Amino acid sequence: MKIASEVAEAKSKNTPIVALESTIITHGMPYPQNLEVARTVEADIRAAGATPATIAIMDGTLHIGLEDAQLEALAQAQNVAKLSRADLAICMARGGTGATTVAATMIAAHLAGISVFATGGIGGVHKGAEHSFDISADLAELAQTPVTVVAAGAKAILDIPKTLEVLETYGVPVIAYGQDDFPAFWSRSSGLAAPLRLDSPADIAAAQVMRAKLGLPGGQLVANPIPQTDEIAAETLGPIIAQAQSEADAQGISGKAVTPFLLARIFELTDGQSLEANIALVRNNARLAAAIALEMSKSPAS
Repeated sequence: MKIASEVAEAKSKNTPIVALESTIITHGMPYPQNLEVARTVEADIRAAGATPATIAIMDGTLHIGLEDAQLEALAQAQNVAKLSRADLAICMARGGTGATTVAATMIAAHLAGISVFATGGIGGVHKGAEHSFDISADLAELAQTPVTVVAAGAKAILDIPKTLEVLETYGVPVIAYGQDDFPAFWSRSSGLAAPLRLDSPADIAAAQVMRAKLGLPGGQLVANPIPQTDEIAAETLGPIIAQAQSEADAQGISGKAVTPFLLARIFELTDGQSLEANIALVRNNARLAAAIALEMSKSPAS
């Protein structure tokens, strides 16, 4: 494991750090937009008083934070593996390069002593999972790895009711920030009530600290709604998602290939609006994560 100089300095001073995943860079958007967004999100975290730590595997080494030249190299890299809990160690053992999903980023953040992680949306239960059993490893990771994950809810392409049911079964606190509804990625509301609600970064930080004191495993999911000016209404997205899913089914796309295909197709069908919303929500999540990390760093138990 190699810790970037900026992150190492923050750790030595016990100042707040926010982990960031890398699949949004390698699988989420094309170069050079992916690099611009990665730099912008890191800048948002710094402006909010925390240190960003973008996590990735490069040539078999787990990097906690990337120098700017490394960030640029990753943004231009081809055939980068998309890593979760199952294949993280194999990629490292073989000296490979890979981008971390939510689950893998949580594992790496915890190894590095980082308690807060900002992403876009978590994975979850895919539509048709009662037949395919396609359920993201992100959900099990939230149940066992003590990291607070700030996301704009679950990705809207998923079966959100089933995702919430699985999180409840695993005992994961699902906390809507500042509203009663559970957000649905590009939309502020999924039409479902969130199990829990908290209205301040201090309360969210205190909840994670208390989980540690109680010896409870796992983290917590903070569902942060996309800013109102950037959202795409759920009723607009519904038919578009259904069309994209139908095309994926017709082409026999499955496993890790499903989410990238659906997101790319939705980008096309919304004339790029979905990507603009995605960028807005990731930045919004990064700012909230920085505020939570700042509060958490004040606690001697954090």
